[in-house]
Amino acid sequence: MLLAILSDIHANREAFEAVLAAAEAAGAERFVLLGDIVGYGADPEWCAEQAMRLAAGGAIVLRGNHDDAVGNPSVSMNATATLALEWTRRQLGGATRAFLAALPFKAREGDCLFVHADASAPADWNYVLDASDAGQHLAACEARVSFCGHVHKPALYCTAPGGKVTHFAPVAATPVPLLPQRRWLAVMGSVGQPRDGNPAAAFALYDTESAELRFMRAAYDVEKAADKILAAGLPASLADRLLRGR
Repeated sequence: MLLAILSDIHANREAFEAVLAAAEAAGAERFVLLGDIVGYGADPEWCAEQAMRLAAGGAIVLRGNHDDAVGNPSVSMNATATLALEWTRRQLGGATRAFLAALPFKAREGDCLFVHADASAPADWNYVLDASDAGQHLAACEARVSFCGHVHKPALYCTAPGGKVTHFAPVAATPVPLLPQRRWLAVMGSVGQPRDGNPAAAFALYDTESAELRFMRAAYDVEKAADKILAAGLPASLADRLLRGR
């Protein structure tokens, strides 16, 4: 089965639409959303409704820290994220708020684990930023292949012979065979707020039969999404981040 794996949509309708279209054009048979459906962007209700639609069709949909924060005031965020969160809460209807509150922190299917942040403590929202963090994640899960988001920068880690964790910088659209003698962690980039210098929306395609992974990018109307952030009265820095991909 060809999975389309998405993370950190962040209420960016234009980016989400572009990724859904690109994944469907590539033949994706099932979607996996690793969380942070809302937060930062101008279309939280629309994005949450799309996530609900996908979940009803069999998609795996997980909870991210921004989704969690909608109904959990104890979640701590920086000042900009807090302003966006307060605005987001006012935009969401009861059904979408209930949907976000009920999302699981992780999901396991076959030899794959899906989680928003570090698997060693999913509800603590720890970032996987380097090989040491990846090692902590891999030590905490039994799955041969795992996928997380939260970082907004694509990365790939694997256990080398002897247990050392090796980092790879993925190249977009280049197939990577996830060799069976190693264990793997793929860190998804962000659909709605990339921070690797490339404004295009990031996602991945994973073939569960061949164990082949492709990190993908989808161009979208970044200026439109940024303008909507400004029109909503959200912090201008959030619009600027979209334009810079940082």
